[in-house]
Amino acid sequence: MKQVLAAALALAFLTSAASADPLPSWTEGAAKTRIVDFVETVTDPASPDYVTPAARIAVFDNDGTLWSEQPAYFQLIYAVDRLREQAQDDPAIMEQELFRSVLESDIDAVMEAGETGLVEVVMQSHAGPSVGEFIADVRDWLETARHPQTGLPYTDMTYQPMVELLRYLRDSGFSTYIVSGGGIHFVRALSDDAYGIPTEQVIGSTGKTRYEFNDGNPILAKDAGIVFIDDGPGKPVGIDGKIGKRPIFAAGNSDGDLQMLQWTSAGDGPRFGMIVHHTDGAREWAYDRDSPIGRLDKALDAAPESGWLVVDMAKDWQRIWTGQP
Repeated sequence: MKQVLAAALALAFLTSAASADPLPSWTEGAAKTRIVDFVETVTDPASPDYVTPAARIAVFDNDGTLWSEQPAYFQLIYAVDRLREQAQDDPAIMEQELFRSVLESDIDAVMEAGETGLVEVVMQSHAGPSVGEFIADVRDWLETARHPQTGLPYTDMTYQPMVELLRYLRDSGFSTYIVSGGGIHFVRALSDDAYGIPTEQVIGSTGKTRYEFNDGNPILAKDAGIVFIDDGPGKPVGIDGKIGKRPIFAAGNSDGDLQMLQWTSAGDGPRFGMIVHHTDGAREWAYDRDSPIGRLDKALDAAPESGWLVVDMAKDWQRIWTGQP
């Protein structure tokens, strides 16, 4: 009798698990159906489009794709906070016009200075500590810092539907990677806890580091300077250098992800490209072609012809952030 009961319970558990919705925060509709159909097709050994687990590579942009990016990239907000601390210890920093304007008018000055200004602020604010010290400092900042508009911790502003998608893909035998224009050490500080993605599966922009051996202690110290920008055409280059395989699934939200989507889609066999379109001005922010942050213009135009799924955040997501119901 006990054996029969145990078997019945096991069957009920397996049936429940099989029927559980892997994407509960996604609205029932075309977008969700396309994702599930693709995953089921490439993981079914009987399907002509079956893909072996070793080739099931999925890559995701971070800013604007896995968590919010308004009113500025969260790493930039961190950089300005650290630059302010540095200026208190070294007032000479205020003699530089860019840094002075940043600290007096905050993030807007960096945005006006464009990519060059952003890189200068990041290089100045990130240089000095060891890699380990930097990652620890980012984690401390994430524990205490709050978003200037929502008041939420930044890690509460990861997208619940995307966290579910990452989990669903991994449960289906995919390897998931972050391919971010943000700094690799910054993203590594949060990738495992926020997304379940280990640090070795993070590809990002890379600054200069140097090896030191002081008092019997080997360290990697962060220097000012950029080695590699993992954005735009740099993303396929980073993917090739890190993974050595072309992904079959790619998700982004801006023109900075265009080349990654093109590179993924150009491979043989089944391919899936996805764009998160920020259409929800009530629950998040609505922006695309004219935004200085996360501009989506060329990639949006390329999506229909390329067959990429454009996710309408307002329509396709029942829930936005992990930190809010």
